[in-house]
Amino acid sequence: MPSAPPSRPLTPVTRVLRLCLHALFAGLLALAAGRAVTDSAPRAGWVVAVCALLAAVYAAGVRAPAVGRSALAAGVWLAGTGAVWAALLVLSPDGLWIAFPLYFLELHLLRLRWGLAAVAVTACAAIGGFLGHSGAVTPGAFLGPLLGGAVAVATVLGYQALYRESERRRELIEELIATRAELAAAERGAGILAERERLAREIHDTLAQGLSSIQLLLRAAERALSEDPTGTAGAAGAAGTAGVAGTAGVAGTAVAGDPAPAAAALAHIGRAREAAQENLAEARRFVRALTPPDLEHGSLAAALERLCSGAPGPRVRFSVSGTPRELPTPYEVALLRIAQSALANVVRHARADRAEITLTFMDTSVTLDVVDDGRGFDPASAPSGEGGFGLPAMRARAESLGGLFTVESAPGQGSAVAVTLPLPLEA
Repeated sequence: MPSAPPSRPLTPVTRVLRLCLHALFAGLLALAAGRAVTDSAPRAGWVVAVCALLAAVYAAGVRAPAVGRSALAAGVWLAGTGAVWAALLVLSPDGLWIAFPLYFLELHLLRLRWGLAAVAVTACAAIGGFLGHSGAVTPGAFLGPLLGGAVAVATVLGYQALYRESERRRELIEELIATRAELAAAERGAGILAERERLAREIHDTLAQGLSSIQLLLRAAERALSEDPTGTAGAAGAAGTAGVAGTAGVAGTAVAGDPAPAAAALAHIGRAREAAQENLAEARRFVRALTPPDLEHGSLAAALERLCSGAPGPRVRFSVSGTPRELPTPYEVALLRIAQSALANVVRHARADRAEITLTFMDTSVTLDVVDDGRGFDPASAPSGEGGFGLPAMRARAESLGGLFTVESAPGQGSAVAVTLPLPLEA
């Protein structure tokens, strides 16, 4: 006999179906025993005893874990149950109804071909029992068990087909979710790598070259002080080393014939200080490129206030609603850039008299609104803009932080731009 089908995790539907099968089996046994007693049937005591034995055998198989895991254990249990049921079938015609739950047990526990064979044997036994008790051959003796078996087979096969289809869909959904997560991770990784490459090129072309020049200049100064304390050879050595530093492209060359090693050393040190100052300024430019200058010396609200007070054209008013709180740097950068873009659109295109920027702090989100009384436009046909000031660029900034970006406008009715960002959970 082949191995048992793999056990599947029970779903709420399968649990209900299993309970219904147990209840049906117990109800039919109680019906057979009760009718034997109430009708004073011959051998009623034997019928009750066999019903009790069949119930005990059934309960033992239901509670045995091996029945669900092993085809051999399932076959032995079904054989024992069938033997006791055959005895009941000999004693009482009411035992015929037990065949229906037996169909489902056989189809559930056995492989399909073995289950179909067991259903056929059970149907033949039910037909034989009916004919033995009725003593007459009627169509009902054959149609009842055969129709019951057919219904059981169709139900089980239909359920298995639906289960396989649901499993395929579940696997497909899991695969799609995993693929989407991998794609998002790949995109993030590509963005990180691109930014690293850009920073590496910038640092190599500026800071690294400058630090290398500083090192050469300081080394030349050290040699100028240590080679010749009289000043003749030291001056020549300083001039040669300064020529090497000049090849780095930062400090230039030292003039041959310096009056003393100390003077040459001081010249190299001065050039090294100039290179260090240039590299410090370059490093600060890197920082300013990552953080907007308007946010370097104040809060987001102060940066927006300065933006409104310095805007040309319409009168722009700024207000804060709610309790201000410190925002992560990416949030402040995104809100400031969106405000700059929206206000630039107002100045360039809206022909407005007044505009208002409102920063609203709520419990779980922060909202920026930019409203003007200009000529308005149709958002569906709005141009994408240039220089990073288009609506798609603003929408992309908001959505990159999980926010919501909306535009409300109509010709002649002004416009309103709103972005809402969910606040990160506080630790």
